[in-house]
Amino acid sequence: MTLPHLVDSTLDLSGGVALLTFRRNDVRNALTGTGLVDDILLTLEWANRTPEVSVLILTGEGAAFCSGGNVKEIQKRQGLFGGSTLEIQDQYRRGIQRIPLAMERSEVPLIAAVNGPSIGAGFDLACMCDLRLGSTNALVGETFINLGIIPGDGGAWFLQRLVGYQRAAELTFTGRLVKAEEALALGIFLELTEPEGLLPRARELAAQIAAKPPHGVRMTKRLMKHAQRGELSDFLDLCACFQGMAHHTEDHAEAVSAFLEKRVPAYAGK
Repeated sequence: MTLPHLVDSTLDLSGGVALLTFRRNDVRNALTGTGLVDDILLTLEWANRTPEVSVLILTGEGAAFCSGGNVKEIQKRQGLFGGSTLEIQDQYRRGIQRIPLAMERSEVPLIAAVNGPSIGAGFDLACMCDLRLGSTNALVGETFINLGIIPGDGGAWFLQRLVGYQRAAELTFTGRLVKAEEALALGIFLELTEPEGLLPRARELAAQIAAKPPHGVRMTKRLMKHAQRGELSDFLDLCACFQGMAHHTEDHAEAVSAFLEKRVPAYAGK
């Protein structure tokens, strides 16, 4: 198995748990003006096609999780933010908007270990994950309105599904920053830890998931995503199909045997 070649991140895999770490602390792990967008896309594609991966954790090195767009580039109209109206539209579609589409296509559970500020598109990136653990140093904000722009990466779609329309509207219209404790109370974070305990807790949670039958985890993830956008009758048909597949896996037979024999199951991913 070969890991993807990343530019501004590192990736490791252990026990079915992959860890993607953003390493552009010099710009607070900004998504624009760095290689992080491509790093994220390459990692998601790799995880989907690599059966040894059961869970993917995303986190940042240094003070921030991800600062989103580089404000200096916005001011100078560089990169993603430069050109005519049509050029900017195309650059969004072919650039940062590839992330939400790839995150929605992820076949493995995604955990954001939010180690520090997660602002704008960085906050949206965390909201695209299935689970979010926060450090007590975390700070989040849907801050686009403060710069006179809108969440161009799909943030308005993800946030209201996470906290409900009214709260998402308040956060998006005001652009205010939310400290870790309030983010926990709003349901943005599943848990909070002290900074030094964040990655160990993320790995612990990921390991709990990775210990389950690999095909079952991936099928369940796909079902969870279909349930967000499908009609009930169509969804139930899909459930029936996936269940038929699951009943014929070796891991299902092993799970039942281990349960009845009161032992720890040994899954083969078959």
